Amino acid sequence: MIIAANFKANMTRATSKEYIEKVNNFSQSLSQDIYIFPPATALDTFDTNINVGSQNAYSAQNGAFTGETALEQLEEFGIDTILIGHSERRHVLKETQEDIARKFAFYKEKNFKIIYCVGETLEIRESGNSIMMKYILDQFTDIDVTYTNLVIAYEPVWAIGTGLTPTDLDIELIHTAIKQEVEKPLLYGGSVKVDNAKTILALNNVDGILVGSAALKVDDFCSMIRDAQDIEDNN
Repeated sequence: MIIAANFKANMTRATSKEYIEKVNNFSQSLSQDIYIFPPATALDTFDTNINVGSQNAYSAQNGAFTGETALEQLEEFGIDTILIGHSERRHVLKETQEDIARKFAFYKEKNFKIIYCVGETLEIRESGNSIMMKYILDQFTDIDVTYTNLVIAYEPVWAIGTGLTPTDLDIELIHTAIKQEVEKPLLYGGSVKVDNAKTILALNNVDGILVGSAALKVDDFCSMIRDAQDIEDNN
């Protein structure tokens, strides 16, 4: 399974380093595929088998892009993993599908591991299943879903940071519908926390989790990794 932590605009260079070291030590004997996305200011060269990635980057080697992180800055630390299409990039920072597809194409060309995020707002969800699924699948426009290093993350926008989650059946149905269209590992993200992670990980067509604020406590994140290992060991 894939267990991913997105720190968002939290943690410092020092606390991120300590966190990654603790997770690395905890997971030495485990078989889970672990991803950690610190803020850009905390990216560094880490002595770990964990996939440390960038939450975002500009689609250029370098250049006059004030406030952005480009490929050159990621290459300095050997970063080859990136989140693209996160709902906060789409809905808070107003990235368009065209922006996202351009970024995807650039980092695909560089052979990055990409976790590509899709999901729906509450308004769209309440419009009915067919409208909701069209909205979700439209987010694959101009995205190469056959790309080898692609992982998908389904994250209902209305559930992120709210404590609300779809029902287990809803998650299974949506994951199954997405997998019928895109045959890639599929993570669930959206108010995943330590007390529901194991249940979500055990659902059909859930290949892992993308965790936000609930991953900021390293012991909780390690507990989720252990949950994934227990499920794998018992199957």
